[in-house]
Amino acid sequence: MSPPPDRGNWRREDAIGRFSRQIDRARSGALVRGVRGRPAVLVEVIVLLLGFLFFTYFHALAGKDIASATANALALQSVERALHVDIEQMANEWLTEHPALIQPAVYYYRFYYVVLVGVLLWVFVWHADIYVKVRRTLLAIIVLVLPVFWALPMSPPRFALPGVVDIIAQYDILGSHPSPGAGSGQNIYSAMPSLHVGWSAWCAYAAWSALRASHPRLALLSWVFPLGMAANVLVTGNHYVLDIAGSGVLLIASIAAASVWGRLVERWRRARSGIRA
Repeated sequence: MSPPPDRGNWRREDAIGRFSRQIDRARSGALVRGVRGRPAVLVEVIVLLLGFLFFTYFHALAGKDIASATANALALQSVERALHVDIEQMANEWLTEHPALIQPAVYYYRFYYVVLVGVLLWVFVWHADIYVKVRRTLLAIIVLVLPVFWALPMSPPRFALPGVVDIIAQYDILGSHPSPGAGSGQNIYSAMPSLHVGWSAWCAYAAWSALRASHPRLALLSWVFPLGMAANVLVTGNHYVLDIAGSGVLLIASIAAASVWGRLVERWRRARSGIRA
């Protein structure tokens, strides 16, 4: 005669099975439908990856007219001299006179994208209520900056200003900083605006948006990051003062574009809900 079934074990196995199925459904929902106000993870990865590939492809195609890039750089230098903000060469000389700061400057210049990805993930996980808004702003930067690169190629100071030392090329930890005639396929004539400053400013904007209600002082500190990047691109000979100003204009325009985008999406959703009703 077989022993009676252990009902306690059966109940535990049933509970574990139900829990596993709930976890699987939650994972599936997070990947393809979104959970707790967050967009679907898989959709976000695809959208951001396509945005990155779109930017990389069209950015590489722009800025091939070296004569125009040089002429635009000379014109920009004339404007800066008239405004008394032509400090690029002086800033570069200051860094070369302080060799202990060169390697930290190279790291700051190169690894800012780690902060970019980190801020994006942090907002997605911990501040889902603003994630879509700041992600739209990030994508708007990509879309709005490309026509500027196409219409206004610009030689950076390290190419256009005599005596400016190409700090990143000489001390590059990645060994891939492009130079004229290198044939790297990269766009090296897109100094206006500075995307290093633009991406860094986006990081500050995202952090400020997330923290301004709960931690207003900490939110203001986030803007130290793009200020540091602005100083970095000047002393390393990669951008002009007006490139940095252009990055500020780009961020403001992108925030406005993302806001309009959000209103249009909301209007479309309301219209769609009315049709269904």
